[in-house]
Amino acid sequence: MRRLFAIALSALLVFGFAPIAKADVAGLTPCSESARFQQRAAAANTPQAKARFEMYSQASCGDDGLPHLIVDGRWSHAGDFVLPGIMFLYVAGCIGWAGREYLKATRGKNAAMNEIQIDTSIALKSVLASATWPLAAFGEFTSGKLVESDDKVTVSPR
Repeated sequence: MRRLFAIALSALLVFGFAPIAKADVAGLTPCSESARFQQRAAAANTPQAKARFEMYSQASCGDDGLPHLIVDGRWSHAGDFVLPGIMFLYVAGCIGWAGREYLKATRGKNAAMNEIQIDTSIALKSVLASATWPLAAFGEFTSGKLVESDDKVTVSPR
């Protein structure tokens, strides 16, 4: 009898007759099932707002009806935080690298004035060159140009 029950249970699970169990993450529910989210979505007037609520209906909502990010290390939620985080780091690196390249290009005569009044032609070249900053940074790091040697760094007496 036990074997028959085990076989029947296995068959039900294999063929998908059992309902899919959804793990509850910190009391969040799918936004498409949240009553408060549906109220907010119904109040949307513009096509942009309706499209936004349609996109957010796939997210997880709290009791307030607002979508919440899940940052717990599971790959199923990588799109919630990892990809935007990498994009942020890339854009921040582009900004920093463009500034660094601009300062390197304007060294020497009239450098202080070029920091106050931006030379747009040099700045545009620096911004365009910053798109490949990860490769450029790796190249400068491996060649030794990115970091300064210890004997050239001033250390205050302690």
